[in-house]
Amino acid sequence: MAAGDWNAGVWAVKALCRDCFWQGEAAVRRCPACGSPRIVAHEHLASLSIAHMDCDAFYASVEKRDRPALRDQAVIVGGGKRGVVTTCCYIARIKGVRSAMPMFKALKLCPEAVVIKPDFTKYRAESRRILGLAGELTPLIQNLSLDEAWMDLSGTERLHKAPPAVTLAKLQARIVAKIASDLDKPRGFSVIGGAEAQAFLAPRPVGILPGVGPAMVASLEKAGFRTVGDLARADVKALAERFGSHGLRLSRLAHGEDHRGVNPHEERKGISAETTFNEDLSALSDLEDVLAELSEKVARHARADGLAGRVVTLKLRTTDFHILTRRRTIPVPTQTAKTLFAVGRELLAREATGRPYRLIGIGMAELVEAGAVEDDFFAGAERRALAGEKTLDALRARFGADAVTSGRIFRAKAATKAD
Repeated sequence: MAAGDWNAGVWAVKALCRDCFWQGEAAVRRCPACGSPRIVAHEHLASLSIAHMDCDAFYASVEKRDRPALRDQAVIVGGGKRGVVTTCCYIARIKGVRSAMPMFKALKLCPEAVVIKPDFTKYRAESRRILGLAGELTPLIQNLSLDEAWMDLSGTERLHKAPPAVTLAKLQARIVAKIASDLDKPRGFSVIGGAEAQAFLAPRPVGILPGVGPAMVASLEKAGFRTVGDLARADVKALAERFGSHGLRLSRLAHGEDHRGVNPHEERKGISAETTFNEDLSALSDLEDVLAELSEKVARHARADGLAGRVVTLKLRTTDFHILTRRRTIPVPTQTAKTLFAVGRELLAREATGRPYRLIGIGMAELVEAGAVEDDFFAGAERRALAGEKTLDALRARFGADAVTSGRIFRAKAATKAD
């Protein structure tokens, strides 16, 4: 079947060339049009419509795009001699470098790597550009992070004159500097139908399932569930007794069953910022200096996105890598550094009793639209603080990000330079 043909709303395509977008009704080893071996074939290729888009090695790819001289070099995005790897390119991965790895270990594995400090302003801008391209195809996009999203392309065949798989392949071609999903890197494009979903999932680690974070992975592994197949073979009643309603959900997911739709209005989980110290800090005043700067960073991000948080979260990491998290629900949703710092400071005071820490972070959760603050009768103090911080935002936009800062942060930075 020629690309673009429409047959009473039904596509017969079962094979697709990812280079020239040739479409055929049978799987082939090489594209008959351009000779490319990059063929995707599936019995239900024309009817599958839910896509997972993941720009793998996203930050490193953006840096290489902006610095062409780094194209053939190992690149690690991270920072500080005691920091961790935020992400790295595939050249560094070949040497064994992985995300979240301590920087000193990464540089032992790949000493020739170029280390670049993360620039999240740039990454957010690129994320908006990519999601804008995706938004031209469908309004049903559920953003999971800067570089990851679900897309529902159901019903777009007539609009784009192609089945969803072809439309998605063309989108990937437009995002040439990015790397897609984890199954066929780089520039991955994999097709999974309902019939083979369970078999595909079975050998993979439980952490691949949505909503299963590090803490849940540890709990599942402790209970003997290391792979998705382990969960699929488990008795549903036993899972429910051990993990409650989440156990029932895990069982369904392990069998390849997930009936949730793509929800473009689902709330983001939170906004946060953290930093790892070059030297351990134990004094409350030193920790507060760092907390103040992080609070401003998170608040600016929240205001830029038009969001406010009902919960303030504090994160600390001890010298033995144990993570402490504390949180507090506040009466009025905030998007100001003043409130973030005030609440975070109280949470910190309970933990800063002389124990050294290697990392601190501050964030906001249970996000709401910023209008919720403006309409809250009891938000007078928050509104006044917000007005002042928005004025500072305007000054920074005009004169530069470092043009205006608080006295505390200025003094802390000056002291650091003096040391």
